[in-house]
Amino acid sequence: MPEISRFYGIIIKMFFKPKEHEPSHIHAIYGEYVGLFNIKTHEMITGDLPQKAQELVVEWLSLNEDKLQEMWDTQKIVKLPPLE
Repeated sequence: MPEISRFYGIIIKMFFKPKEHEPSHIHAIYGEYVGLFNIKTHEMITGDLPQKAQELVVEWLSLNEDKLQEMWDTQKIVKLPPLE
């Protein structure tokens, strides 16, 4: 699973489509916690990510939604800048 970004101890990754499912989403990993976030709605689909980490991921998603959706559609994964 390629790493897209890393910030504040949170790693953002995306699986390639043949092994994945709709809706388009990213995986956020923070220590032993994991959350799957819908790219379009920014909602955590499933997971146990702490609230503060969820808020940081949602902020980052709002800045990168279009690029992430393009990556999901084209399967051309690129690194994106971290949240600052």
